Amino acid sequence: MRTPEDLYELTPAADEVPPGLPLVAGLTGFADAGGAVQQLSEYFEATVDPVPVAVFDHDELLDYRARRPIIEFDQDHLTGYTPARLVLSKGRDEIGRPFLLLSGFEPDFHWERFTAALLSLIERFQVSTTTWVHAIPMPVPHTRPIQVTVGGNRQDLIDTMSVWRPTTRVPSNVLHLVEYRLAEIGHPVGEFVLLVPHYLADTELPEAAVKSLEVVQAATGLLLPTDALREQSRDFLARVDEQVNANDELAQLVRTLETRHDTYMAGNPLRSPLTDGEGEVPSADELAAELEKFLAIRRHSDDDA
Repeated sequence: MRTPEDLYELTPAADEVPPGLPLVAGLTGFADAGGAVQQLSEYFEATVDPVPVAVFDHDELLDYRARRPIIEFDQDHLTGYTPARLVLSKGRDEIGRPFLLLSGFEPDFHWERFTAALLSLIERFQVSTTTWVHAIPMPVPHTRPIQVTVGGNRQDLIDTMSVWRPTTRVPSNVLHLVEYRLAEIGHPVGEFVLLVPHYLADTELPEAAVKSLEVVQAATGLLLPTDALREQSRDFLARVDEQVNANDELAQLVRTLETRHDTYMAGNPLRSPLTDGEGEVPSADELAAELEKFLAIRRHSDDDA
């Protein structure tokens, strides 16, 4: 019988990990509104000098038929193949402070074994706190700062940062299971759910990356510069504003979302910042119609460029 530890291999760098580091996690593969987790992963890859300390077995954990890897073909022969990776690494923030980073694909298989394996690594490295980030589409306006729902057992983060606190049933991410198991043993764990404007959910939204880094910094004390991403976000949102202002129906939608958001944030006892005046969430068809209109505008703008 295979054990959870069979799912990964330690690298020589594992012996150099000091005890008590914070762990930051974000896995791609499920809902990733605004490309928040993907951008976060790319940011870490480019800026924190990650060194793998444990590499998970993708052949055990990945469904290739559902998420086929890309292979490169040059005229008459194959030139490259890059397998999917799921890696626990050690990185360093702007001032050299080390932390652990779990990045890569979300496992398709063996969730319980993967969770047990990750918990064994958390115990091995005496991880101080675990923080993970994901993002979902919500009917909120792009003209307001991205808000978050905070889960886990770190009440300080929940009290100061969690804007929307629903009671609901949702499809889970494997890190939900990890969070659940960590909470059972009293390990400090925080989950940040970014509430991304639904009509921008299929874009790579720089503001989502900025918000991801902000919440990670708040939870861990790490220093992660965001100046370049903020500049990208300003440029991106300026282009969105131009397109919204050129479409009366979309502009009206944004104004409606702004009103709901501002009323909720002002303390009106609505059940959430996402509902209309009668407490109803816009239907999936309504959201899809508005999103299609927005994407059509973007395609037309791109064609004219």
